[in-house]
Amino acid sequence: MAHLGSSNLTIRSEFIYADTGDTKYIIYIRGSFDDHLLVIWKGVEQEYGKTLRLLKVIDLSCNRLSGEIPKEIASLRGLISLNLSTNMLKGSIIGEIGQLLALETLDLSANHLSGEIPQSLSGLSFLSDLNLSNNNLSGKIPTGTQLQSFNATSYSENPGLCGAPLRKCPGDETPKPPNTGNTESNTGSDEEWFEPLWFFTGMTAGFLIGFWGIFGSLLINRSWRHMYFQMVNKSGDWIRLTVALNMAKLHRILRLRG
Repeated sequence: MAHLGSSNLTIRSEFIYADTGDTKYIIYIRGSFDDHLLVIWKGVEQEYGKTLRLLKVIDLSCNRLSGEIPKEIASLRGLISLNLSTNMLKGSIIGEIGQLLALETLDLSANHLSGEIPQSLSGLSFLSDLNLSNNNLSGKIPTGTQLQSFNATSYSENPGLCGAPLRKCPGDETPKPPNTGNTESNTGSDEEWFEPLWFFTGMTAGFLIGFWGIFGSLLINRSWRHMYFQMVNKSGDWIRLTVALNMAKLHRILRLRG
């Protein structure tokens, strides 16, 4: 387990069988066979024979192991699976765990481990199965594609843990731009001023078009100007006459009543 590779993948066992039988002679039989082993690997039962030497596994789960995780485990550079779940281990996850470069499966769930997840764990590029649930771990999950790719259940039941894929840590919220409030207020003010400005602009344009459309024509065309002033004079005479007749009629009514 202390080596990453092995030149011989098959584990071969030799035996010597002795049989006396009913004779005076002892019969020795020497032979060998290749070991085979059925292993539940990542939830699937698989048989290992010719590649059995590659199966470098430590499974001490469901015992009553106590104390801290020994740092000497980090020297097992060829280890590909470590299962210490459902024990009574305490302390923190060793920082040297990042030295287990061949590690594919790590299960430390259901213990009493505390502290932060070591940053070195994010450097295990072959790690494909991780379970740190049901501990007392705290702090931010180290940033790394490997650790953020696991499901949130891999870190569940650790109230102090935060960071992807769990909830955001305090201070991780994206800060708002400093001028956001002013920008919104300015936008609101612009919208409030836009409608009155549009109204007065339209009214001014309409007045100028109407004014110069009529009086500009009168200034340019002499005959139209004469006709216009004649019409104004006639209108004024009609108004004065109408007012005089109504006033005379009113005086006559008042005189008769008196």
